Amino acid sequence: MTQPEALDQNIRALQEWLRAAWVQLGDPSLTAFSRRELRNQMKQCTADLRMHLQAVSERRPEPPATPPKTFAKPALRLLAWS
Repeated sequence: MTQPEALDQNIRALQEWLRAAWVQLGDPSLTAFSRRELRNQMKQCTADLRMHLQAVSERRPEPPATPPKTFAKPALRLLAWS
C-alpha cells in the first residue's frame, strides 16, 4: 500500500470513528465521566484528522502514467485545378 492510499484509509477510519462517537455521545445512559472522556477522545481524533487532511492538501499531485495527447496543427496545402 502506498503512502497516499494509507493516508486516505486513515482519514476514512477517523471520520467513521467520529461518526460512531457522535452517535454514542447521544446515548442517555452515559455517565458524565464517560461523556467527558468521549469528548476528549473526539478532540484528539479531530486533531489527528486535521493533521492527515493537511498532509493530503500539501501532497503534490502525482503525474499521470501516460502523457496527455497533444495535437499539432496539420500542414495544409491548397491545390488549384485548371
